[in-house]
Amino acid sequence: MRILQYAWPLPPNIPTVTWDGAVLNIILTGQNALPIRLPHPSTMSSPHQIDLLAQEAAVDFRSKEFAALLDSRDELAHLRHEFCIPRRGEVLGEGAQLRGDADEPCIYMCANSLGLMPKRTRRLIMEELDIWAKKGVEGHWNHDYKRPWVNINETVVDVSADLVGAHPSEVAIMNTLTGNLHTLMASFYVPTSERYKIICEAKAFSSDHVGGVFFFRFLCYLTTHSQPSRLMFTLFDLRPRTFLSQYAFESQIKWHGYKPADALVLVSPREGEKHLRTDDILEVIRREGSNTALVIFSGVQFYTGQWFEMETITKAGHKQGCMVGWDLAHAVGNVPIRLHDWDVDFACWCSYKYLNAGPGGIAGIFVHERHATDYERPRFAGWWGNDKNTRFQMNKEFQPSAGADGYMLSNPSVLNTVSLLGSLEIFAQATMPRLRAKSLLLTGYLERLLDAEFPHAPFRIITPRDPAQRGAQLSLIFAEDKMVTVFTGLHSESIICDERKPDCIRISPSPLYNSFEDVRRCVEVLKEVIDRVYL
Repeated sequence: MRILQYAWPLPPNIPTVTWDGAVLNIILTGQNALPIRLPHPSTMSSPHQIDLLAQEAAVDFRSKEFAALLDSRDELAHLRHEFCIPRRGEVLGEGAQLRGDADEPCIYMCANSLGLMPKRTRRLIMEELDIWAKKGVEGHWNHDYKRPWVNINETVVDVSADLVGAHPSEVAIMNTLTGNLHTLMASFYVPTSERYKIICEAKAFSSDHVGGVFFFRFLCYLTTHSQPSRLMFTLFDLRPRTFLSQYAFESQIKWHGYKPADALVLVSPREGEKHLRTDDILEVIRREGSNTALVIFSGVQFYTGQWFEMETITKAGHKQGCMVGWDLAHAVGNVPIRLHDWDVDFACWCSYKYLNAGPGGIAGIFVHERHATDYERPRFAGWWGNDKNTRFQMNKEFQPSAGADGYMLSNPSVLNTVSLLGSLEIFAQATMPRLRAKSLLLTGYLERLLDAEFPHAPFRIITPRDPAQRGAQLSLIFAEDKMVTVFTGLHSESIICDERKPDCIRISPSPLYNSFEDVRRCVEVLKEVIDRVYL
């Protein structure tokens, strides 16, 4: 059975979908299957898909029957059983007043904060602990499970490369996101008297900005939070907001002897709007490009869920002679990415959100192959980045590996690497086109239910309504004096989502482990909570 199995543009290897001008012909197979004809995805919204599906099935889309119908046709539904779904009693804790069975699974809508644990992760970690206990250092070469530690990073490179649209030689799995951001900026942010600026979004996630003022001390960046400096907003005259701390970019700029007020170009939404217009980003790049060394944005914006037009922005930056990098923390495993084809210079990502590798999981980097043998480019050097053929010879001169491996510093954590491996094995089974197709429908279903159940909503959805401009997330803005109460009400009913004070609740259904019934129930509970809060 296949439901809406496309990620536009259509992958060529999906025989169940045909395109004849204005209509997609999607053949569903299996129990209760029926053929569906849908408009081209560029001319429709995901909620429109929901209406068409409900019409074809003659079922109210708000009903449990409709959610059950979608779940019965979901060819990825079995993947839910690959994950540990927290139980209501475990989430709420001892002594909590529960309506219903404490052993029932909660409804987990927090993939954009921390993905759930794959069941196989426990086995993989125990296998490595077993090897360590039985063989000690010999585990680097003699490994009962065919994962010798000396090559442990190679177990996760191929699937990671598939997820970001790269050649395996362009990807390395290493460190953590902010450490990797600094490592790559050390090579790709090389300011001169003419080109010294960094262009980024004003609301980049803190991990893009976490880093030490004392950056060069081998990435000993700040671990405490301080009030941000006032920065120059170069697109619109808006007041800086105190939670927009530009730590990492500021520290890079300061390290090179420049002032953030002069060198950091923050692109903000227009007044009254929450997400950025691509045309405005391109205009800033055009205007500031001749003085800019680096353009760097998030692939998917953490707060609004906006998926930026990565290829278009990359081309615009290159046209102005800038390096272009991307933080993919909220994009990898969430939306289709083609870093190599889009000619991106570098990118980095974490693995604990949509990739389900666990809290603080090992991160990844991409370096385009055209930089693979640019050994004159400045970089941080570490022994694991040395050519692996001579790595253990400890030669006096550093001989970097070609490609992304040359940016590795130390041997990767084996336990963190196999935690990622467990999730990537599931991604390999699912494939990104199928995950994206289900994600479009899941998030569209969430959107359609919210619109239907709240015709006079006490919240505003700030995530783009165009499915092509978002991933698996809807961000809801409430009145500041109501949001925490609503969030607490959801949590008391075991609906796990994410709050961003003072006014935002982010709901993120994962196509790997969330069902359509999860989405329906989430909105049902939200309505109950809002009815109580706004009496």
